[in-house]
Amino acid sequence: MERADFVAVPVRDLKRAEEFYGTTLGLQRNPNSGPRWVEYELGNVTLALVSPEALGLDFEPQGHQMPIALRVPDVEEARTQLEADGVEFAHGTIDSGVCHLATFHDPDGNALQLHRRYAP
Repeated sequence: MERADFVAVPVRDLKRAEEFYGTTLGLQRNPNSGPRWVEYELGNVTLALVSPEALGLDFEPQGHQMPIALRVPDVEEARTQLEADGVEFAHGTIDSGVCHLATFHDPDGNALQLHRRYAP
């Protein structure tokens, strides 16, 4: 295996998800996205928002699994900006001894996390 090319994120409402990931989170949308999915480029991996119903599958949020960690320069600063946009966090910011992290969910219940490693 060479690398992970994309992570599929199931969503119920593609337009609502596109607003959240593109506008609220400020991720870069891939202009080659299709009508049944929207892709966001994160440098090392692509997040592919997919409507399971459009593919004939049942929707199940990925909120029960470990979150997708999104690297940010400063977790507290990014958290403050997202909270101002109405995003609710699952807990306070955690300092693990090597990184800061704060977990939240997208409008469909998929777990996401702000993350910044500060120690080797």
